[in-house]
Amino acid sequence: MNDAARVLPPSLSLAGRVALVTGASRGIGRAVAEVLAARGAAVAVGYAAREDAAREVCDAIEHAGGRGVPVAIDVSDAGSVEAGIARCVSELGGLHILVNNAGISIDALLLRASEEDFRRILEVNLEGAFRCCKAAARHLLRAKADGRIVNVSSVVGEQGNVGQAMYAASKAGLIGLTKALAREFAGRGVTVNAVAPGFIETDMTADAIRGDRRDALLEQIPLGRIGTPADVAEAVAYLAAPAAAYVTGHVLRVNGGLLI
Repeated sequence: MNDAARVLPPSLSLAGRVALVTGASRGIGRAVAEVLAARGAAVAVGYAAREDAAREVCDAIEHAGGRGVPVAIDVSDAGSVEAGIARCVSELGGLHILVNNAGISIDALLLRASEEDFRRILEVNLEGAFRCCKAAARHLLRAKADGRIVNVSSVVGEQGNVGQAMYAASKAGLIGLTKALAREFAGRGVTVNAVAPGFIETDMTADAIRGDRRDALLEQIPLGRIGTPADVAEAVAYLAAPAAAYVTGHVLRVNGGLLI
């Protein structure tokens, strides 16, 4: 355990927990992995293709005194999900926290959207989370009151956005999955929640928040700034902690007031 984790109050400490974060080789996923590790969790850093980037995240975690292992997990493939979770449990000794962060975005107006693109977005963003929840369920239920699922949805899943019908549908579906599983797992003490980020500074959003677009967007955000991956990671860490033991089925908005 790192020094920072040792001074945390018990309600925020994740010492003794094992977390798996999908899509953790960059952006929001990387920030989540690093914050969970800083709170004391051993973290499986999930990646689909960039093993080098995942190892870099693990190196950063270990340099800070935590424990991280790279785990290959393509959420669009059920076999890869099963194998990735099995490796997480084998190497780290269990699984208490699942963060479904892996996702893609393909933007298009409806008249130009293809069924192939729509299927691909659902396969990763929604079906991927479903596969991970299903494969991890027996481990999380065994963890009982320490069990946590946190799904990374989006403000777009709640309010929609022009040109993002496919993405919005996948993220709205993730909120529905969150609420249903919250009811299903509550009897064992396992909580299931979602975070819904607004515009966050990542390579995925770079084109949408530069130049004049950025200025126009900032006018819509009451807090007057674009969010950071750390903003989202701190929200995830709260939902994963003992402090949130009585919070389930909730969508925590991390959007600077963009949607209230």
